Amino acid sequence: MMRRIFILASFLALLGVGGAVADEAVAVAETVAEAAAVPVTAEDAVAAAEAVQINLNIVFTAVAAFLVFFMQAGFAMVESGFTRAKNACNIMMKNLMDFSVGSIMWLLIGFTLMFGAGNGFIGNLAFFGGSAADTASVDLGWTFWIFQCVFAGTAATIVSGAMAGRTKFSGYLAYSAVICAFIYPISGHWAWASLADGAGGEGWLESAGFLDFAGSTVVHSCGAWLALAGAITLGPRKGKYLPNGKPRAILGHNIPLAALGVFILWFGWFGFNPGSETAGNASIGYIAVTTNLAAAAGAITAMLASWIFGRKPDVTMALNGVLAGLVAITAGCDCVTVWGAVAIGGIAGVLVYLSVLFIDTVLKIDDPVGAVSVHGVCGAFGTLALAFFHQDIGTEGYSVIGQFLIQLKGVAVMFVWAFGCGMILFNVIKRTVGLRVSEEEELRGLDISEHGNEAYSGFQIFTAQ
Repeated sequence: MMRRIFILASFLALLGVGGAVADEAVAVAETVAEAAAVPVTAEDAVAAAEAVQINLNIVFTAVAAFLVFFMQAGFAMVESGFTRAKNACNIMMKNLMDFSVGSIMWLLIGFTLMFGAGNGFIGNLAFFGGSAADTASVDLGWTFWIFQCVFAGTAATIVSGAMAGRTKFSGYLAYSAVICAFIYPISGHWAWASLADGAGGEGWLESAGFLDFAGSTVVHSCGAWLALAGAITLGPRKGKYLPNGKPRAILGHNIPLAALGVFILWFGWFGFNPGSETAGNASIGYIAVTTNLAAAAGAITAMLASWIFGRKPDVTMALNGVLAGLVAITAGCDCVTVWGAVAIGGIAGVLVYLSVLFIDTVLKIDDPVGAVSVHGVCGAFGTLALAFFHQDIGTEGYSVIGQFLIQLKGVAVMFVWAFGCGMILFNVIKRTVGLRVSEEEELRGLDISEHGNEAYSGFQIFTAQ
């Protein structure tokens, strides 16, 4: 090979064509020759292979983070499509700003509270303001930071749908800042502190054996229990419940838009779950398979549930069935069997249908998009269910009941923390900056009353005047 390079360089020089090219070819050949003269040791080969693997991990994790960020668009589409046209701009604004505000708060304090080396209950201020955050994960550096940032954004944006149609925008911004700065990072530390290559120590839940690979409980249920607190504090939309207490359906204005959002979320989940491996290895393919199967099973069973009980294969229920399956499998996508993934997703599809009806008709809590059912109920279910479908069942040392009890403790603790903090936070906001818009503003629509915009200008009977 080197001989050929020398011959090509000499030939080019003799022709007098491309002198610069010829000189560079000679220089490359000399470099190759010098390198070839130095013997490569086994240690050198191992170091080179490790460097390649680290770079592969960085690229894979970064791409996964970008996919998870794209899920913000999915949430925006789902929430907007499932709610009224007069609030579409408000939904977009909330999904834009909860991630924007959340990112700054994550840089200032959220990241260090979650991954700083404090104790089993809370991190420290070692990375306050992002200082030296690249040392939190020796291999991934700032890639680890951005991956965890988009997860924090996901937890924050779940609340938007449950509080749609009647929330004051300034109050929502205040909430977004607090969850990404304090509520999510502190509970996240309990289960995921060690993810930062040990820089954050080990959280008390993970040291107890709690399993939640990609965040059915840590991310999704945390956001959902906060959403539940917000929906309770706000109260239902005007006209949602009749004088006799019977719920009235307030239909979404654009189901195709919501369907597009679900497809985007399904796509983004291939970054959410496999990306949580934070490594380019064979596991990511298996995680993608379990993720996909659970989503498919959830869609089918939710459709069948609505067909059997509601006499029609309801589109909105099928779409929420997809999300229910995805949320449920997120905890155990790396460790359950393939058929376990199908079972978890399938059960979640039925569970989300029943939960939506129960919350709407029995608890009388107005959740316009079913966020509490999808992310809270199904997130908790998936976290518990992995104990019964784990690949280690039947092996020495694994106890189904023992693991279930550990999972139950984690789910219960996360509920008490998120819901309790949510009730305090939303009531503080309610009594300070304000949480709910006036009745007149709600009836007119938040697009106009809060933002002075119209999502469908020229197609609506009301104006910004």
